[in-house]
Amino acid sequence: MKPWDGVFSEQNLGALLRAVAFAAVKHQDQRRKGHRHLPYINHPVRVAETLWSVGGVRDMTTLVAALLHDTLEDTGTTPAEIELHFGSEVLGVVQEVTDDKSLPKAVRKERQIVHAAHSSPQAKMIKLADKICNVSDLTNEPPADWPKSRFVQYIDWSELVVAGLRGVNPPLETLYDHVVRAARATLAASDA
Repeated sequence: MKPWDGVFSEQNLGALLRAVAFAAVKHQDQRRKGHRHLPYINHPVRVAETLWSVGGVRDMTTLVAALLHDTLEDTGTTPAEIELHFGSEVLGVVQEVTDDKSLPKAVRKERQIVHAAHSSPQAKMIKLADKICNVSDLTNEPPADWPKSRFVQYIDWSELVVAGLRGVNPPLETLYDHVVRAARATLAASDA
C-alpha cells in the first residue's frame, strides 16, 4: 500500500477525527454479529477507509457521512446532533443511507433495493462500501447462529441493492464483485 500522497487541510482532518470520535462514543456498547463480536466502530471506520483507499473518495462530506452512516439507525443519535456537529449536508447523506427501523425488516430491505438507484452519488458510494464490508465480514467473521441459507439470502439481496448503485465508482464495484465471488466460493466449499 502506498503512503498517502495528497494535500489535506487541518480543517478536513479535524472533521474526520471529530466524526471518528463521535461515532466511537455512539457505538461504544455495540458489537458486530461475527463470532468474535468485534467492536462495532470497526465497521464504519472500515467503510470510510474502503471509500478512501479503493474508491479514491476525497470528498469530506462522503467520508464523514460514512463514519456516521449507522448512527441514526443503530444508536440514540438524533438528526439534530449530526446537523449541529457536522452540518446539514452530512446529515442529508446520513439520512439517505439510514433505514427506518419502525418498518418491518422485509420492507426496509425492499426499500434499499428501490431507493438505491435514486440516491445521491455520495450515498451510493457509502452503500456500496457498506455492502463490501458486510459481505466480507460475513465471509470472514460469520455469526455463529446464521444458517447457510441466511448468508445466501444476504448476498443475493446485496446484489439487488448494488445493481442500483452501479456506475458511481468502478473500483468499488469491482471490489464488491470480487468480495461476492469469494463469499460464494466459501459457501460452495462448505458444501464439499
